[in-house]
Amino acid sequence: MDEDDFIPLEWNEVPEEQMIAKAKEAYEENRKRRTTRHFSSKMVHRSLIELAILSGGTAPNGAHLQPWTWVAVSNTELKQKIRRAAEEEERRTYEQRMPEAWAEVLAPLGTDAVKQHLTDAPWIVVLFRQKKRLRSNGEWGPTYYSTESCGIAAGLFINAVHRMGLTTLTHTPSPMKFLGTLLDRPAHEEAMLVMPVGYPAVDATVPNIHRKPLDEIAYFIED
Repeated sequence: MDEDDFIPLEWNEVPEEQMIAKAKEAYEENRKRRTTRHFSSKMVHRSLIELAILSGGTAPNGAHLQPWTWVAVSNTELKQKIRRAAEEEERRTYEQRMPEAWAEVLAPLGTDAVKQHLTDAPWIVVLFRQKKRLRSNGEWGPTYYSTESCGIAAGLFINAVHRMGLTTLTHTPSPMKFLGTLLDRPAHEEAMLVMPVGYPAVDATVPNIHRKPLDEIAYFIED
């Protein structure tokens, strides 16, 4: 590899007090993020969706293959088709395929097979994971850590949506093969997440749940 393939890291040290203040500010902002299933139909400008996707695309990823494709849909007819197909799969899941242990943890969240958010929200963003890549020799090769990479990208997308003042929901109708068909994606791309994006409805509600405290999610091993 040639030295010209590397450039200086853009980084400037800031005082620790400023770091702590910035970290607290970021945490307080993220702490307010909640997932709702109640969306307003108020229009969201495409540029905001573009910026959220670009933020997702800054994610660290295996071998810098950037194994993701984002499909953003505002077309009313197509959103209706996605909702019908998703609800068909969800009904089968809730009525026939859902294990008792899964139903048990979903019960406090009030979810069901009706997915009105897919047509209420002005945008649906579907994240596809690229399972393979076309190599320079014309052959197909694997992508590496594509699931992990897309998971990180989704997190950055969600954070960007929240910080710009909108809301989103991570929806995973299972199975999701219908999304590749409806959105005309190639076979090597696999739908991973469906994320409606928009303003919350005026009467939007969220479950009265609480996040685990630090001592339940982290262990510190120090000298």
